[in-house]
Amino acid sequence: MVLHRKTLVSTVLLAVFLPAQFGMTQNAGRRTVRLAVCQILVIDGDREGNFRRIEYALEGAQAQHADIAVFPESSILGWENPDAHRLAEPIPGKDSDRISALARKYSLMIAIGLDEKDGDRLYDSAILVDKNGKLLWKHRKINVLPELMTPPYSQGRPEDIGVVDTEFGRIAVLICADTFTDAFLNRLKSFKPDLALVPYGWAAPDDQWPQHSTVLEELVKKRAAELKCPMAGVDLVGEMTHGPWAGQTYGGSSFVADGNGKILLTARDRDTDLRVIDLEVGSGAQ
Repeated sequence: MVLHRKTLVSTVLLAVFLPAQFGMTQNAGRRTVRLAVCQILVIDGDREGNFRRIEYALEGAQAQHADIAVFPESSILGWENPDAHRLAEPIPGKDSDRISALARKYSLMIAIGLDEKDGDRLYDSAILVDKNGKLLWKHRKINVLPELMTPPYSQGRPEDIGVVDTEFGRIAVLICADTFTDAFLNRLKSFKPDLALVPYGWAAPDDQWPQHSTVLEELVKKRAAELKCPMAGVDLVGEMTHGPWAGQTYGGSSFVADGNGKILLTARDRDTDLRVIDLEVGSGAQ
């Protein structure tokens, strides 16, 4: 078959512009993403120290040529810390701006949990920031366990669960106990994510470790298989200092599973860790 020059040019232009018009990327399909699991120590209320530990992890992630760095829940002020009612910032705000600046400095996409103040409400939130520092997505935790703090976190809305299109595909962000609820995962599944990033605050009494890590492992395996995409569940290390769970330990043991629910990475038990893994994401990458 012979194409006239005009027809050939039109065909090329359609190939270039139609994917952008319909929200597709030209490298749609399978691709490899280098993911850094940043299992850091988080100390309640230690904003500056926690930011320093975040940056140390980003230095290591950059040195290992990561594309995305994933951090735990409430990485700035600590989870279920009532002091966050007076210390937390809005999003966008000073804390999220500092995360954006770090993303630019290290040329890394960052997913991280941080508390958010909105008027008189405190949210347990997570953000996704691209390597240029642009805020791509914010998720507010829905299952907030109100019995653990007075006043409790305000709840996010299930209808706000979704995905965001990025250079690495369609990325979903949930937070810890949100992954307990089938309805939330079913809604997320309907958006066909390529990658799920979940900050966790996985705590238990000292004598329940390391056994308690198996519960998180099974949860990550199950949800990754249901979503049919890789999932990273990133926990912290440290200790709860407030409320009825004061003294409980965050045990680390972060996990990454593929879209079939196979565990690909297990971080250290009750110790800080930085692990980098190559993941196949996108169509057919189970």
